[in-house]
Amino acid sequence: MNTELEMQLKGYGLTTAHIFYRMPDHPTILQTFVWQNYDLAPDFPEMNQFLKFWEEKLEGPLHSVRYFHRKLIGAAEWRMLKGEFILH
Repeated sequence: MNTELEMQLKGYGLTTAHIFYRMPDHPTILQTFVWQNYDLAPDFPEMNQFLKFWEEKLEGPLHSVRYFHRKLIGAAEWRMLKGEFILH
């Protein structure tokens, strides 16, 4: 199991998808669902897997998806340091 920090160091960023879907019993009414997970841009395998699950298993047909992606840790924020602190 990867921790959030390990995933960020591997290039994952936080992806938020705002999903609009039609209610199964009332197709003229749109509902929203917010999905958030760590994912890899630009292919977004995690989000695409979730959307595939939605289309195959859930009854509310998708109308549209807006998504936002933000890398929380960039390469410039990490640097290797050599040193030693001696306490006591």
